[in-house]
Amino acid sequence: MNRALLNYVSGFEDRLKLLRDPAVAEGAAKYMRNLSLFIGVKAPVRRKVMREYMEQEGLPSHTNLSKFVEICWERPYREMQYFGMEVANKVMKKPLKEDIVLIEFMIVGKSWWDTVDFIAAHLAGGYFKTFREERVPCTRRWMDSGNRWLQRSALLFQLNWKQETDIELLFEYIEELSSVKEFFIEKAIGWALRQLSRTYPEEVRKFLATHALRPLSRREATKWIDRQG
Repeated sequence: MNRALLNYVSGFEDRLKLLRDPAVAEGAAKYMRNLSLFIGVKAPVRRKVMREYMEQEGLPSHTNLSKFVEICWERPYREMQYFGMEVANKVMKKPLKEDIVLIEFMIVGKSWWDTVDFIAAHLAGGYFKTFREERVPCTRRWMDSGNRWLQRSALLFQLNWKQETDIELLFEYIEELSSVKEFFIEKAIGWALRQLSRTYPEEVRKFLATHALRPLSRREATKWIDRQG
């Protein structure tokens, strides 16, 4: 085990523990259905501590990124997974082709919407903008996996792409999953369409008029365009 990386992760965790609030920890755990322990530091404070920590301690190298993330994922506190994914996002500003292995590890490990959505929209989204040739092969594999978090990521990786969105690919994946009765898939379909409607409202209207969606997906999809009239 890399002692320097262990110390780096432990050092951040120790700083958060100095600011822990048991009431915040209890509330966060309850909100996340008690799937994880929390140190108990609100997000704005955690991000401020993280900025200061990175200014002082720097970032792990890209070479050590996978091991760093693994250490964060082994920690019992959810804030440490947030730390891992947010640091990874900074290191992956210039992604390497092999980073897809780490991205997938983060999606399927200790999975819940709070990590998966960030990883999909930021890490996977950035990766597929750089390695366009990997976009379809990788996300096709995610769609075929049967794993709801990989499928949700296939729906959401273009969330911030605006005019660069591959609309045909998104619509294809939505069609495939449109009849699936699974909250996180239904919600992701609606979210992806709602976000796309901000850039391509007519395309979304046409899609909604010609495709059957589950009620939750349709409600989420129309929240923005309904307000536009």
